[in-house]
Amino acid sequence: MKRKYILPFFLLLQIVLLKIIPYFPEVVEHYYSNGIYPVISKIERIILGIIPFSIGDILYFVLIILGIKWLFAKRKTWKLDWKNNILAVLSFLSIFYFCFHLLWGFNYYRQPLFEKMSIERDYSDADLLAFTKKIIAKTNAVHNLITKNDSLKVVVPYSQEKVFKMSLNGYKMLSNQYAFFDYKNPSIKKSLFSLPLTYMGFGGYLNPFTNEAQVNYLGPMYSFPMTTNHEMAHQMGFASESECNFIGFLACVSNEDYYIQYSGYSNALRYCLGNWYARDEKVYDELLKTVHPGILKNYKESELFWKQYDTIIDKGFHAFYDQFLKANQQQDGLESYSKFVNLMVNYYKEREF
Repeated sequence: MKRKYILPFFLLLQIVLLKIIPYFPEVVEHYYSNGIYPVISKIERIILGIIPFSIGDILYFVLIILGIKWLFAKRKTWKLDWKNNILAVLSFLSIFYFCFHLLWGFNYYRQPLFEKMSIERDYSDADLLAFTKKIIAKTNAVHNLITKNDSLKVVVPYSQEKVFKMSLNGYKMLSNQYAFFDYKNPSIKKSLFSLPLTYMGFGGYLNPFTNEAQVNYLGPMYSFPMTTNHEMAHQMGFASESECNFIGFLACVSNEDYYIQYSGYSNALRYCLGNWYARDEKVYDELLKTVHPGILKNYKESELFWKQYDTIIDKGFHAFYDQFLKANQQQDGLESYSKFVNLMVNYYKEREF
């Protein structure tokens, strides 16, 4: 086989392999998620965690510039040399695809958290109603501890860098219960692409090549800790968005700080209320009456922030990411973000906050 065909052929082999791997989640869990990946992740976070800015963002920027430069250079010869150009693109994609899965992406195929934590999958409307009432009471209580006034919205007094450091406490407390949530060697950064991320409608992302947790620093601060803890969960090798929402929530509410607790409870409550709005608007309206006005002001703050960046751009990227998630073992696509309500409801059936 000629050298120029090797990498494109390797891409084909990878695609075939990834059709087989989903049938062996226990193998992925044991050998990759709990074997190879923690070593890779630790090395990357130790090396890059001490650098205050995002290396991953710079890497993406350089790749985009080089891609544009290559396309510009090939614009006149594309039709004449189309075969070699296509092989060059496939070769790049082959390397990119391999690095993505080796450095992080195989976590999409690991054992589900439902099984890992022995949590049931199904729940009834009665279970959801009981949980929603319970989380409303808890969110109201934490809100009152902070504001002393049920009509005031929560204003977080910390810098974003301090939130990064304080978030470690929640994972430390959580790991006392579950050793697999142990988080060491932080590498959490404010994304250099925060403005583009905002237009795309994202609060953050994990760079799978550098294992840096990238957090959008432009959004409302009351939700910033929850976003941070969500991205930290991705760093630990949890790929599912619903699982990372759940883990981020547990880390927030395990934290000793009330502002970080509030971020977890208020964001989880918003998902529960959204779930009821879709199921039964009458029940939703009744539940909403019991939520402190100050909490609703925080929700309004978030709504107004994202609304000013609501363009066709975010709809396009959401459609793309929805398909990306579905192609990577998350059949519900973007809806998987809200699926962590299932995890919360069943986890707290026999537990108190």
